[in-house]
Amino acid sequence: MVQAWYMDNDSSNQRLEHHRKPPEFLSLEDLYKKTGVEYFSININTYKSDGVLDKIKKDRGYTYEDEIACSKECLPNYEETIKSFYEEHLHKDEESRLVLDGSGYFDVRDGQDQWIRIAVSAGDMIVIPSGIYHRFTLDTNNFIRTKRLFIGEPVWLPYNRPADNMPCRKEYLEKQEKGFVTAY
Repeated sequence: MVQAWYMDNDSSNQRLEHHRKPPEFLSLEDLYKKTGVEYFSININTYKSDGVLDKIKKDRGYTYEDEIACSKECLPNYEETIKSFYEEHLHKDEESRLVLDGSGYFDVRDGQDQWIRIAVSAGDMIVIPSGIYHRFTLDTNNFIRTKRLFIGEPVWLPYNRPADNMPCRKEYLEKQEKGFVTAY
């Protein structure tokens, strides 16, 4: 089950939990209200036949999917690639990930520009809205395998911060100002 918390300001080893002292956890509802990040719990043992993921794909218009594994053994230029995933960026499209195996962290910014760390493991599916600043890293297990879901053919371009003048960023900030209230 996914967990989310506010991060400390320690910039050492990105793969550590980085809890504040004392820790400040967020419920899934608060995570959504503050960031628009949506969460779905998927049964990894039955998702190919139980219809749950198929319904999400249909409802959200996902028409393309692939899988990616991140580890020292399967990623070329492993250390450089992991560092590039950890660069703060945004995308024009939402980022939907279903964790099939392993674990890692997605970090997102709240309305006060504070980092929230989202720990994901097998069965966790998160949808990061378009226009939100975020980043990804492996945890100390150094392995994750995810299904990536897209609307149409993926155009997978990260726009590193600052990208505040992009229409998707402006739209995200307008939604955040109004409040994210429909998912829960």
